[in-house]
Amino acid sequence: MINLKEILSITGKPGLFRIVTTSKTNIIVESMIDGKRTAVSANSKISALDDISIFTYEDDIPLAEVMQSIHDKTGGKEGPSPKAPHAELKAFLEEILPNFDQDRVYHSDLKKLFSWYNQLLAHGMFSEESAIEDAEIIEESTDDDSKEA
Repeated sequence: MINLKEILSITGKPGLFRIVTTSKTNIIVESMIDGKRTAVSANSKISALDDISIFTYEDDIPLAEVMQSIHDKTGGKEGPSPKAPHAELKAFLEEILPNFDQDRVYHSDLKKLFSWYNQLLAHGMFSEESAIEDAEIIEESTDDDSKEA
């Protein structure tokens, strides 16, 4: 599954960002749109994509799982355009997540979801190499956990 731990959304700034480094007062991020690095105050409204989930009528589904479902449905191709009509975006999400909470998942959420998916796809975040790196990270953390026990 895709690793979204180092990917951020920053309120007031377009697109997604990768964490480069952190300090006590700032986070240095790199734009996934143009590759420019910038310092962002730790007081800014920052959301790690790894912490975001989609509301359903039962449990909330992590964004990484939803993104992987989009990737599987499209066969690794680009998803719907975020500029597509609401009905088209909603229908696509219903196909991969039929029980999403239609009262709490707004049109703006759908636009962000597909915009983020297409941006991550363009940066090769769904490649097999990326999946292998994620598996190695999981394996290392599992090894660390077993050493502690």
